[in-house]
Amino acid sequence: MTNRRSNDALKPFTFVAKAVADENRIRILAALRDRELCVCQLVELLGLAPSTVSKHLSILRQAYLVDIRKDGRWCYYSRPRGTGLPAAEAALGWIDESLAADSALRDDARKLADILKVPLEKLCRMPSKS
Repeated sequence: MTNRRSNDALKPFTFVAKAVADENRIRILAALRDRELCVCQLVELLGLAPSTVSKHLSILRQAYLVDIRKDGRWCYYSRPRGTGLPAAEAALGWIDESLAADSALRDDARKLADILKVPLEKLCRMPSKS
């Protein structure tokens, strides 16, 4: 029986791998590429329940793929500027490069452009259209 030493990169890598293994989390990361978004905006974009979107965001935060900023009653999410975690930075670059021409993400971008026109006060009170 061999004694294995702990690998400091293994656990963070596993968190990142889990985080990017879901289509909705990839859609969130793509939507956050150049902006921060309120949870209500992500709920509207994805057409999922707020609790489901919150769970996805929690997994992304655990993997250092998103940052949170609270402002009053709203929570805004964005992609971090330099995570300090090589696996997270590599994953974000891989997603951006690999999915730059993806038609589903282009559809999301068009839908998001419409969502961004709605004031948060109105959007966050609207029931989801899903």
